[in-house]
Amino acid sequence: MPVASARHILVKTKAEADSLKQQLAKGADFAKLARKHSQCNSAKRGGDLGEFRPGQMVKAFDDVVFKKAVLTVHGPVKTRFGYHLIETIYRN
Repeated sequence: MPVASARHILVKTKAEADSLKQQLAKGADFAKLARKHSQCNSAKRGGDLGEFRPGQMVKAFDDVVFKKAVLTVHGPVKTRFGYHLIETIYRN
């Protein structure tokens, strides 16, 4: 069973997610932006979600973490929680 580690920033609107993604593209610090803007409890850890397996997160989130490029910020990804910017740190 694969395992992955990821971090994310969760915000309420696509516009906010797009703005944060542009800041990241210009070299902003992911953890700092997560601490400041993310609506998730993981914000205090810089958005770090730790390790998890497929099926532990909602499908749209899993699809990014287990199928898309590692160490790349993907999104905005819409879920019932809001809009995520997701970066997979590693997966096996």
